[in-house]
Formats: sequence, C-alpha cells, structure tokens
Amino acid sequence: MEPTAGPRLIETPDVSGAYPRLGQAQVELLGRAGTRRATSAGEVLIQEGTVNTDFFVILQGSVMVVEGLHGAASTQPAELGPGTRILEVHGPGRFLGELGLVEGQPAFVTAVSAEAGEVLQISGDDLRRVVLTDTAAGETILRAYLQRRILLISTGAGIRIVGSRFSRDTLRLLEFAGANRLPHRLVDLEDDEHAQAILDRAGILAGDLPAVVLNASEVLKNPSNADLALAMGLRAAKEHPAAYDLMVIGAGPAGLAAAVYAASDGLSVVLKESFAIGGQAGTSSRIENFLGFPAGISGGELTERAVIQARKFQVQINVACRANTIQLTDGAFRAEFDESGPASSRAALLATGVRYRRLPVPGLEKFEGISVFYAATVHEARLCGLQQVTVVGGGNSAGQAALFLAGAGAPVRLVVRGADLGADMSRYLAERIEAHPGIEVLLRANIVGVDGSGSLERIVVDLAAPGEQRVLDTRYLFIFIGAKPHTEWLQDTLVLDDNGFVLTGADLEDFPPEFSHLGRKRLPLETSVPGMFAVGDVRHGSVKRVTAAAGEGSTAVAMIHEHLRLLRDGPTGGR
Repeated sequence: MEPTAGPRLIETPDVSGAYPRLGQAQVELLGRAGTRRATSAGEVLIQEGTVNTDFFVILQGSVMVVEGLHGAASTQPAELGPGTRILEVHGPGRFLGELGLVEGQPAFVTAVSAEAGEVLQISGDDLRRVVLTDTAAGETILRAYLQRRILLISTGAGIRIVGSRFSRDTLRLLEFAGANRLPHRLVDLEDDEHAQAILDRAGILAGDLPAVVLNASEVLKNPSNADLALAMGLRAAKEHPAAYDLMVIGAGPAGLAAAVYAASDGLSVVLKESFAIGGQAGTSSRIENFLGFPAGISGGELTERAVIQARKFQVQINVACRANTIQLTDGAFRAEFDESGPASSRAALLATGVRYRRLPVPGLEKFEGISVFYAATVHEARLCGLQQVTVVGGGNSAGQAALFLAGAGAPVRLVVRGADLGADMSRYLAERIEAHPGIEVLLRANIVGVDGSGSLERIVVDLAAPGEQRVLDTRYLFIFIGAKPHTEWLQDTLVLDDNGFVLTGADLEDFPPEFSHLGRKRLPLETSVPGMFAVGDVRHGSVKRVTAAAGEGSTAVAMIHEHLRLLRDGPTGGR
C-alpha cells in the first residue's frame, strides 16, 4: 500500500519555528553542496534507528515524518500499517531531520515520500559545514532542529523503553534518557495495552526486561547506561590508544566551555561525563541571567549548542563513564573509568560539579525515580500532567522548577525552609512566584514524612509558624535543597576542603608547592597536583552560576596552555 492512499495529506503548520520554509537564496546556497534528484512515492529518505548521514530539502512533492513504520527500506516502497503514527507532513521549501543529524545520533523517526517529487540531497559533513559557517542558513536549521527535538520529546516519539514503572532498571534508563534529552517513551508493562504486542514483535522475553526498542529490528536487552549511550551516539570512543593534550572530566557548563576553548585552540581534547552532558544546568527549564539571552535560554538548548561546538572542534565526547581514579605518573595523567577504557593526557581539568542533596525523610528512597525527582524537565512535566506537585527548596533551581511546572499546568506547592522567599532566590524569580496564581508558597516549612502505595500520595509538612503539622496530598515531589561535590573518588589524590570541594590557587598557600621543577608558581585554578585544574561548582569558593562556570572553564584553558608550554620547553623557555 503506497502512502498516498486515503485523504489528501495536509502540511503541518509551523507554530513553533520548528518547520521553517527556506528562501530561494538559502536553497541556492545549499544547492552548491548538494545534488538534486527525483523521489518516488513510498521512498524512505530517513530510516528510524539508523544513523542518517544526509540532509534533504524538499523541492517538489510532500514528505511524511512517521513513527513505527515497519519493514521500510530505502530500496522498497514503505508500507503504512497498524501502529504507524504520522507526526508531520512537509511540502516544498522545508527540510528534513532533527538535532541527531548534526550530533551523529540515530534517527528517532522515519521520513518517507508521500508522493513522487524532487529533493536536494546534501551529505551530513557538508551540512555541518554550512550550519557552522553560514550565519543565516545555519541558524535557521539549528533553531528548527532544537525545536524539533523538543517536540519529539513532548510527543513521546523516539525509542521505546519497555518495562515496569516499578523496576529500578526501568527507572534508571528513563532517567538517563531524560537527562540526555533523548526522545523516548515508556511502554509500561503494568498498564500499556500495546506492551505485549511490542514484546512479541521484538522477541523480548521476561528475562530481557527492561528492554530498549531502537527500531523494528534492533533491541537492547536490559542495557547499561553505557550500552544505551553507545547506541545513541553519545560515546565517541571506548578505547583511547593515544594520549590527549587535555582530559576534561565532567560535561557541565564549565567542562563544556573548557573543552570548546581548548579544542578551538588546537589542543586534542577528550571529554568524559559520568551521566549526562550539561550537568544540572542542562536540566534547567530556563536560564534567564545568561549574558546575551535577554529572553532566557533553556539549559537543554544551551547544552546542545555547546555540544555542536565541541564536535565542530573534534572534541572526543564520552558519556556514561564514571571516573574512578586519576594519577600523575611520569608527567602524564592516567584516569580509569567505569565501562570505558582508561584515558591519558598531558593536562587534566576537573569539572565534575555537584549533586543535589536528599531530604532526610524515612521511606523517601522507595519513591525516587517514580514520584520523587531532582530535576524538572519536559519529561517530568509530561509525567505530572495536571496533578498536584510539590517543590522543595528556596534557591534559584527550586524557583525555576516551580515556575516551569506551573507553566505546564500542574498546581504547584513550594515548600521553603526559610522565612523569606527572596533570601536565597533571585528577586525576579521570587516576585514571579509570588504573583503566580498556580503556585502556593509555604514558608518556614519542612517535609517530615511521605506516604503512598506504589507511588507518592501524601506528604507530612511541619509548619513552624502555626506550630503544627499538616498532611497534604501530592503525587510528585521535586527536591532542590543544596548540593555536595562529586569528589569522593579524589580523597587520596587532591587537597579538598572540609566539605569535599577542591582547593585551588591561593587557597593552597599553606600546602607545599611541589612546582619547583616547573619553574613557576601554582596557577589560580590549579589544584594541589601540577597540571590538574578544577573549575565550576566542584571548586572551593566558586560562584554557583552558569555564566561563572563557563567563564572559569574558558579561563582555565589559558593556564593549561602555560602548563603545556613549560612541559614542552622547560623553565628556560627552550633556550
């Protein structure tokens, strides 16, 4: 059955900037790097689950973007059957693809010609050159791709995670996919009527669960985060046969900035991240005080733009590899990682950030990942729907989360330990929260109990002002109550402060310098180990702001250059 059967397809309206139509000048520009060719009805241009290497501009005819197209191949007409979902329809002047095309990820959907037509076909490498060098065309394509990724996530398109919502491994995979902004949806064994059909079609047995269905022919059976990262193009390499100039551990704003600046200066850089690129900033719904973005920018978009820059300069990015040790031996650093081979470098930079603290409430852990979260992204907002949620915390992260969830339609209760909402929160956030009709603020309040069967249903709040406890209904709990650094693995390697933050520069004046052989003093962002630097939230005394972290990351690169120069030339400058 050809896709043209049935009612005439109507082009998807462009209501969010995700489907712009290219102008004639832009098409001509792209045409210099591509080839015009005819397409036939039912021809598959992009195949779900495969790494697409080509970019298409529609010149004539129309193209459908669909999910769940089985038996499709680029050499055969596609067949639309049960379970196929048409997501978009595009006509002349529009282009295909989404963010995965420029980041080297597999396609999350299939694009198939609805009728005979003509396209302009451009290789992925040529497209990336256009995106990164031509301001007008590049920004149009990139912004559309960023919006399309958001739409794919919000509509539940993409990979299917099949398992029980009460399974820890299922929740682990959901959290990993969400934090890395991978379009996905849960096929819940408990209540999804299509679950058994998917299991049967993919040949998934009970012992294989949870499973990740990438496409009609590829299934990951109870994969580790590293397995999923490799399948999704989040890991550039598993083994590192040669030493790099710089190894960056941690891919939040500080680590990303350092990697981009160092690589743009010509250094070879490997970037290692234990969980998700972007760190905690990547989960922020809106960063409103980042220089140059007066309307604000989401943490996800900021992260994706940084990743594209990093790949432009050949940074080797590896996700889902947690660092275990790092040692300086014979002038080189060697680090060992979980589920990844070791890596070595001439200089190292630590940007491992912090993780949110947990509430000391009995029984809370059994709801984590099910009803209790430490980030508020579009994934969690979709899960909450219009149900009552509670946000705990008095800082900017809590404030942003409350506004984001309320904006998505959920009634929000904000629980703050202090007596003044503006004490630890930016004034503009506090004022917006106080004026928002969908947010109830409880000051001088603490959560002391949680309860529910399978998922969270109630919380117990201690209210200091009236001197009483109240039991409040809530289905979801978001916790933002401060953080502690990821430095347990560095206890015997570096000098840390009493709270585990890394000491650098002038804060190490009371410790032996150990730098005499380099003929220099310790640099401002350098740790107690020569050639190892620390930036961002993990560093003692850092300013906990995205702009500050990015600034430290870029500033550290100048110091790394100085260190590498002395390693190469010696204290006398090579004379």
